[in-house]
Amino acid sequence: MVAALTDWLDGYLARKLNAITELGKFLDPLVDKLLVLAPLLSLIQLGQLPAWGVFLILARELGIAGWRVSPSLTGTNAIAGANLWGKLKTVSQITAIALLIAPLPPTWHLPALGVFWLSVALTLISGLIYFLGARSEERGARGIQES
Repeated sequence: MVAALTDWLDGYLARKLNAITELGKFLDPLVDKLLVLAPLLSLIQLGQLPAWGVFLILARELGIAGWRVSPSLTGTNAIAGANLWGKLKTVSQITAIALLIAPLPPTWHLPALGVFWLSVALTLISGLIYFLGARSEERGARGIQES
């Protein structure tokens, strides 16, 4: 949770001080993925989460990470920033992890799993939205180049 808060603070300060850089737009999502995937993989090992649910998150995260930084896939040299859906996805993932690792009574496990599955749904939805938006931008860029 401390790492997630410092990651949020870094992004907040970058926006507030107008210090957003291409390097920051590249590194921040990678840090987010490490913050999320490491504990999720640990929770699989502990038997608290099904591997296939975490695999859905992993597949989306790696797919979009490659899509965001590859000029040949996006049709642009700029690295795209996160959208609202991506931010909601990250918050839901971190919330699910916090609930699953917190020393809460056993009655909290089912609601924590519910938040995890919500995060899986938001992960897939945000990935689809990102993919469709990137494809639309790519078609628009190709249309301009072909004109």
